[in-house]
Amino acid sequence: MAAVAEESSTFVLKDFLKSFMLWEIAKGMILTGRYAFRRKVTLEYPEEHTPLSPRFRGLHALRRYDNGEERCIACKLCEAICPALAITIESIQREDGTRRTTRYDIDLTKCIFCGFCEESCPTDSIVETHILEYHGEKRGDLYFTKEMLLAVGDRYEPEIAAARAADAKYR
Repeated sequence: MAAVAEESSTFVLKDFLKSFMLWEIAKGMILTGRYAFRRKVTLEYPEEHTPLSPRFRGLHALRRYDNGEERCIACKLCEAICPALAITIESIQREDGTRRTTRYDIDLTKCIFCGFCEESCPTDSIVETHILEYHGEKRGDLYFTKEMLLAVGDRYEPEIAAARAADAKYR
């Protein structure tokens, strides 16, 4: 019993001395001193960019075939699999029996950029590009319609195709 009391009194004394000597503050200052004189890793953002992963998921785009026809066949798999319910699709059936979308909207304020829409698409129509520098000043600015998504796809098609080709061996 005496050994336990003696042992606990040494812990109490040790804790008192640590708090009296401001041990935690000294440890913090030592850690700060270690990093104060090291080389800084801050990047000047607009001029310098950090490297992006080949599988980075950014702004969405709708792609077209080489003949100019949109790839989306209105199967609505992307709408069904979207966990955030950010995709809205409406479609019609054409005279030749194929379906095409009349409305394809993505609300990027809801989107969690999981990539499920891209993975579920059988025609490789909806893709997430490497574009990360976009913004909206109002909520409505981040609501992308079919025409806006097709315009993104048309503008960045060479980059999208190159990224898809580089990632093909991992799919």
